[in-house]
Order: sequence, then structure tokens, then C-alpha cells
Amino acid sequence: MALPVAGTAKMPNPWWVGIVSGMASYIDAAAIVSNGIALVIYQDSIGLSGSEFGWLSGVLTFCIAIGALVGGRLGDAIGRRTVFTATMAMIAVGSALMVFGTAFPVLLAGVVLVGLGTGADLPVSLATISEAATDKNRGALLGLSNLLWGVGILATTLIASFAGHLGRLGGQIMYGHIVVVALVLLLLRIGIPESPYWLKARDERHRGIGTNRAEHVHFTDLFKSPYAKPFIALLVFYCLTNLAASTGGMFGTYIAVNVVGISVELNSRLGLLTFPLGLIGGALFMKLVGTRHRMTLFGAGAVLFVSAYAIPAVFGFSLTTLVLTMLLSIVGGALAFEGIMKVWTQESFPTMLRSTAQGSIIAASRVFAATLAVFTPTLVEYNPRLTYTGLFVTVAVGLGVAWLTFRNQARNEFDTEGETDADRAADPGRAADPGRAADPGRADRPVSPPYV
Repeated sequence: MALPVAGTAKMPNPWWVGIVSGMASYIDAAAIVSNGIALVIYQDSIGLSGSEFGWLSGVLTFCIAIGALVGGRLGDAIGRRTVFTATMAMIAVGSALMVFGTAFPVLLAGVVLVGLGTGADLPVSLATISEAATDKNRGALLGLSNLLWGVGILATTLIASFAGHLGRLGGQIMYGHIVVVALVLLLLRIGIPESPYWLKARDERHRGIGTNRAEHVHFTDLFKSPYAKPFIALLVFYCLTNLAASTGGMFGTYIAVNVVGISVELNSRLGLLTFPLGLIGGALFMKLVGTRHRMTLFGAGAVLFVSAYAIPAVFGFSLTTLVLTMLLSIVGGALAFEGIMKVWTQESFPTMLRSTAQGSIIAASRVFAATLAVFTPTLVEYNPRLTYTGLFVTVAVGLGVAWLTFRNQARNEFDTEGETDADRAADPGRAADPGRAADPGRADRPVSPPYV
């Protein structure tokens, strides 16, 4: 259903919106990696104790989860633009505290602000991207955010490789990098107007027009038909697959050194060598996710992703199996992990639930992964092959749930959320086929919805 234009504000290019908003993923990756490295530097340079280090590391993860849950709900309740402007300011201030602070309370305040701001920014930014896009480029634009996440890791790692030996200054450079990026993004986001979908939904709700997007606005609606099935499926899919991916991310070096027996330097070089494959996989995802080949792409990625954890479980740990796990997980993950989760989430829920659903899924997965992380070193020490057998099973179950739920999924809320009961009564075939476009010409329209 076409959205009316109010005013004469110039419409931003959807790819520009995708880059500026997608940088939330860059910030997320940079914040996590910087915190892990810079706090190690701060231990010696400013005298952080082991318990303080643990608190600052754990608080970031849980604050990202809390931020995603709260920020996602606020993005639907008060608007995307308000939230994604405030969150970037929080990240800039929090990172500045990490640059200049030396006392533990100041550093803790900085970590809390960065965590809450980063978590809250993710679901709102993804909703902004999807609502700026067309049906043809929405998947590609959401996939772009995944590439930016990878670039955030690479950029931070490179900065650490040059500044890691500089003592406290090295840590300050790493956090200062986040300050600079956050301030630039804050300025750029000022020029991005509010989502036209959110404005339309708010207007319909105020006027009492009973469209899907105006009526379905409460968190509890996520557990009612037709939204309960995709919401629960996405929770299971992402929590289980992210469990394995997070374990590899947080403990990959630990396993490489203590189980395989290679050096930190060799493991890091292997990671850098496999990184281009992730970019290639991400580019392939962007090209095909908006086509009829989406599920074929997902199926291929799922096989690779499952195999990545099956290989060490079956054949044990060696340099060969470690390299194969790296290769298969980075390509499989690019095709059948976070990127497709974002696309399905944006398509499965109407405007006033879209950011809420996305934030809830991100929050649940972060808490789930952080909880397991407490026990992972003990599990690996006890039996690494058994640990990876468990990860293999969780990945297989998560991907299986996603396949069964979305393999024949035709529903796209961007096509149907503007319908009323009268629309459905006038066209019974539409109710029978909820994936049918409300505006048959909409999917072929090459321009994005107008901004207000």
C-alpha cells in the first residue's frame, strides 16, 4: 500500500540510509572487540584488578542485551529517529569516559552507556533500514549491516595491531576510535527523517483506523497469531546458532592455544586469511537474498554451518580441522545466520512491533550466549569434542527450526500491514493468501517509500 507524502522533504537514497544506519553493527563489533583488548591493556597501565576486569567485560554484554530489549520497544513506541539519535550520543559519551577515565566507577559508567546505547541502536537501526528500502533491495541493505559488522572487527583488530604496545595510550586510541565514529554518525543521522511507515502507523492509530500496523502494538501481540510462530521460531533459530557462533568468537583463541596447541599469532593470522571469504559470502547473500533463490542459499549455508561444528566433534582437534571449522563457519554463517534472521524478522512483523521483535531476539540471544560463556572453559577442559558435539546439535536444531518455519513462508508484513478488516472482507482471497501484496504493483516499484 503506497504511503502518502506529507511535506516536501527530500527523500534520502535508501543505500545511504542503509550505510548510516547499518553502522550500528560496525559500532557493536568495534565496542565488543575494543573492550576485550583495551581492558587487558588497562589492567597493567591503570591497575585494574581481575574482578574489575570481569565486571567490565560482563556488564557490556548484559547491557547490550538490556539495551536491545528496551531500545527496540522504544523505537516502536516513540519513533526510530528519536532513539537512534539518542543512542549514538550515549555511545559517544560512554566511549569518552573509557578514554579519559581511570577510576573503576567511571569506567563502569562508560561501559554501561556503551552497552545500553549499542544494544538499543541495533533493532531501531535495522527497522530504519528495512523501512527505507524496497522489496527488491531490503535483503541486500540488511545484509550490508552484516558486512559492516565484519568491517568493524577488522578495523578494530588492525588498530590494536598498531597501538596495542603503547600502554594506556593504545587503549585510549581504541576507545577514541569509537568516539570519533559515533560523533560522525550522530551528525549524519540528523539528516535522516523519521520512517514513513512509523509515521503512517502512528497516524492511523490516532485516527482509529483499524489496520494491522495500528492495531498490533503491544509486546503480547508477539505471542498471538499470526506473529507467534515466526517470533518463537526466530528466537529458537538465533539463540541456538548464536550460541555456537559466540563460543567460537569468545573462545576460539582459547581453544586454538589450549586444545590445538598453536600460538595466538598463528590463530590470528588464520582468522585474517579467512576474513575475505566472509566478505565474499556476505556479498553473495546480498545479491541473492531478495530473489527466488533465498531458501536455496539458506540451505547451502546451513549445511556448511552445521559441518563447521561437526568436523571437530567427529575428527577431533588439529590444525586441519581448526582451519576447516574457520572456513566453513565464516561462509556458512554469512549465508544462513544473522543476515537472514534480520530479513525474516523485518518481514514477519508490522511497523509497531518490528523493532520490538528484533530487540527481543537480540537480547535473548546475548543473555543466552553470555550465560553459557561462564561454563564454556570448564566444558572445553573436560571434553572439547563433546563440547563441539553439543554445539553441532544446537546449530542443527536452530537451522532446522528456521527451515521448517520459513521454507514456504509467503507472508511479508510490508505488503499487508496497511490492510483493514474491511479490505480482507472485500477480498477473501487476500485473507487466504496473506503473502499477497496489498498493492500488486508495489513489488515492481523501483523507488523506496517516501519519507515524510
